Order: sequence, then structure tokens, then C-alpha cells
Amino acid sequence: MFLKNYKPFLQLFIFALVVYILHKAAFLLLKVNPQNFYYSIEFLYLFFFGISALLYLILLIVKKKNFEIVGMAFLFGTFTQMLIGYLILRPILDIKSEEVMVEKVNFFITFILFLLFETLLTVRLLNEKR
Repeated sequence: MFLKNYKPFLQLFIFALVVYILHKAAFLLLKVNPQNFYYSIEFLYLFFFGISALLYLILLIVKKKNFEIVGMAFLFGTFTQMLIGYLILRPILDIKSEEVMVEKVNFFITFILFLLFETLLTVRLLNEKR
């Protein structure tokens, strides 16, 4: 039971690690220099991994307390994640230059990938029979 509930944390970690390596490889192939980014790629991956793990942990707690509101808790958690993401992205949005466009795309791709994985984990959680 313990391993069954917390196996998704390992899957989330492996997902983050694989996508991070692919992301770095893409930057090397495209010769993008992330040194000038406002936030490093490592910071973004650690941030989104932490938020995703925290959201899943909250969903597990909500599932034990009241299974019927897991979906609503996920929606609230996703809204909170988007709000925090916007607050982090705000300094980047204020900069008006051609180089910042790559950083904006980088941020949104990372955000969307973690959001998709969180959604898949939540769907699996909701499909479990009690």
C-alpha cells in the first residue's frame, strides 16, 4: 500500500530527470546559451518538481480524508501553481528583448510538461477503486 501510493513520486522524479537531460541536450544542439537566463533551467525543474510533488502529496491526503473532492483539490492546486508560476515569470515578462523570447518559451514548455504529468498522475489516482 505504501509503495503503491508513493510510486508516482519516483515516476515524477524520473520524468523530471529525463526531460531535464533532453532539455539540456536540445539547448546544446540548438546552441542556446542559458547562462543569460533570469532563472536557470535547474531552478525551473527543481521548482516545478517540488510543486508537483507537493500537489500530489496533498491529493493523497485529500483522497484519504474525502475521495469525492480530489478533483476539486487538484483544480485548486493547479490554480495555485499557475499563480505562483505567473509571479515567478513576471520579471521575465517585463523585459522586452529578442533574447528573452527563448526564456519565455523555455518556462512555458517546462510548466506545461509538469502540468501534463501531474494531470496523468491525478487521473490515475481518480481511477483507482477504493
